[in-house]
Amino acid sequence: MELIDAIILGIIQGLTEFLPVSSSGHLELGKAILGAESLPEESLLFTVVLHFATALSTIVVFRKDVWEILSGLFQFKWNEETQFSLKIIISMIPAALVGFFLEDLLEVFFDGAIIIVGIMLLITAILLYLADLAKTTDKGVSYRSAFVIGMAQAVAILPGISRSGATISAAVLLGVDKSKSARFSFLMVVPLILGKMAKDLLSGDIDFVGDQAIAMGAGFVAAFIAGLAACTWMIKLVRQSKLTYFAIYCLVIGLVAIAWSIWG
Repeated sequence: MELIDAIILGIIQGLTEFLPVSSSGHLELGKAILGAESLPEESLLFTVVLHFATALSTIVVFRKDVWEILSGLFQFKWNEETQFSLKIIISMIPAALVGFFLEDLLEVFFDGAIIIVGIMLLITAILLYLADLAKTTDKGVSYRSAFVIGMAQAVAILPGISRSGATISAAVLLGVDKSKSARFSFLMVVPLILGKMAKDLLSGDIDFVGDQAIAMGAGFVAAFIAGLAACTWMIKLVRQSKLTYFAIYCLVIGLVAIAWSIWG
């Protein structure tokens, strides 16, 4: 993978992670356009590295929330922070199970299958449109809704299904307030990504050597910086703007991807 390609893909990841347009789907499209396809293992590895970069940017932007949650937990009381953390853990279960038992199968979808990305983007567009039809409420995330949102996150492992789009849509369709849905959506993925990175490091799956290490490092930095910028001014857009705009975008990109796969 070329250095410039890694930087471009890092920027794509950082910008699209916080919008409901599927960062993984855009990464696969970017690899196809740039000619940066690699073996499934390397492709998935690079995707995980970039997701870790944006997870780190999420921690930086939500540092006050993270600190409040950690402070509440160390009080060892059944308080709001403890309950929120438990809901985060519950939401992680579906994706953790899918990642543990179906990891080898999932790698196939990260091998330049552009037509699959296109179809998944169309599904994302439908989810966003349906969520936009939901009534506005002030309801918070319950334990039941946390698990359902977690199931949406598990499905969003597929490239083209927006993780934030799927989780926010699921939460909104369950009657959760849009602002609370967005906050939960962005915070719930952090421990999952960190756990995935820890697993790969301990198993030896991640091996940064030579030019590959330089390219991945550049992609990581690009994704982190782009993620910081996107998370500060785009999260507000995700929470307050109509999701139909993103649905239209995903519809157009999905159709383009399908056309590219068939005739490109």
